[in-house]
Amino acid sequence: MNKPYVAIVSIVNRGFTDLVMEAAKQAGARGGTVLTGRGSGNKEAEAFFGVTVTPEKEIVLILVEKALSDAVLMAINEGAGMKTKGMGIAFALPVDDLVGIGETVEETKESL
Repeated sequence: MNKPYVAIVSIVNRGFTDLVMEAAKQAGARGGTVLTGRGSGNKEAEAFFGVTVTPEKEIVLILVEKALSDAVLMAINEGAGMKTKGMGIAFALPVDDLVGIGETVEETKESL
């Protein structure tokens, strides 16, 4: 793999994935994958932080070059973070192995 990548995971209230993708694309991301999910709230945390946890969630997975990850995370936070209707969180995970982006399987085999 020539360039290091990260997987950005964003979890937002249902119906707000467009906010995430618009923000991420403005920061340089090309696209993402949306999954549906269900959150489980901690009533004590809800009372302490003053937020209500909506059980219906959507998860946006975005693969970006590591060099773009901070800009994409900050854009998502601004466009769909906890202070927006999306009430989203986002985090990045390192990607150690990857095939399918910018190189063919044969090229990948040859480099081994």
